[in-house]
Parts: sequence; structure tokens; C-alpha cells
Amino acid sequence: MSHQRKSKIVTEKDSWGTPKWLFDLLNEEFHFNLDAAANYDNSKVDGWFDEDTNALEQDWQACGVGRVFLNPPYSAGNIDKFMAKALEESQKGAVVVCLVPCATDTRWWHSYAMKAQEIRFIKGRVRFVGYDDEGNQVKNSPTFSSCVVIFKPQWSRDLARFVDPSQFKPQIGKTIEQPKKGSVPA
Repeated sequence: MSHQRKSKIVTEKDSWGTPKWLFDLLNEEFHFNLDAAANYDNSKVDGWFDEDTNALEQDWQACGVGRVFLNPPYSAGNIDKFMAKALEESQKGAVVVCLVPCATDTRWWHSYAMKAQEIRFIKGRVRFVGYDDEGNQVKNSPTFSSCVVIFKPQWSRDLARFVDPSQFKPQIGKTIEQPKKGSVPA
């Protein structure tokens, strides 16, 4: 017998939020001051861009940010634009941490993710956070694996005002372990 949900999930395809445990783990390390693809329901920090403020049209450095979390919209045509922007902003001095699908067979992966300084794989499927038509929080896993792609600025005298390279310890290939089911809230 299968379980049937009484209420309908109303979260749009590109609006699923990052689980709290994963964001908190990354934020503890990077201390984000911008959530570059968020909305009122799923923003993780005080500074965030939504559809109205379109992160793709903003100069993140002009906004005074240096540590950016990005869970971009995954739909075709969007993820490649956001990953291009993440790389561009890192070249201007931002640290950009992206939660994306492990899509090693795609053009955007080879054009952008492979230019990152770090890629961390997540063991198991991430359960993203959405809402049903009654306003209840629901969790759902996609049919693909996820990873964290980290763009760090290349150190130079021009970037000295943005990032101190001694703050970073390389962790190439680090695996992120999810908490056991039921041990940590969304």
C-alpha cells in the first residue's frame, strides 16, 4: 500500500529550499552575507536576491558582498546562467558556494563547475524543502545526486581587500555526510 498525500505540493520547480542542516554546515565555514537565488520563504541570510532583484543583473561586489551562497534554479537555461555568474563574481573577488546537481555530462558542468577550486560531493540524496497548499513544510528528494561547487577568487594584490587566503584550507574531494534520518530538523 502506498502513502498518498492529502494536500498538494505548491512549491514551484525552481523554488525548493536548501535543508537547514546543509546550509548551516556551509555557513559555519563560509559566513555568507548573500543568498543569490532565494525568495521570502527560503532565504537563508539577510541579504538575498529574488526574481524581482534578479541576481544575474546585479554586481555582487558593488552590493558589498564577498561570501555568497547559491542554490540556483535547476531548470534548463537557468543553471548555466547562474553558474556563469558565480564564476564571474568569483573572478571579481567573491567566494561563491553553489549547491548544484552532479551533472558531469552537461555543458554547464564542464564550462563552469570544472573551473571551481573545490567540488564536494554529498553522500545520499538531498531532501529539499518546499510547502504544500496548507502551508506545511514538505521535503522531497530529486532523482539526481547533488554536490557543492566552490568558486574562490584567485589571490592577487587587487583582491586583497576581499579575501584573506589564509582563511581557506583546501579540502578537495571532501564528502559531506548527511545527518541520520530523524536526528536533525530540515
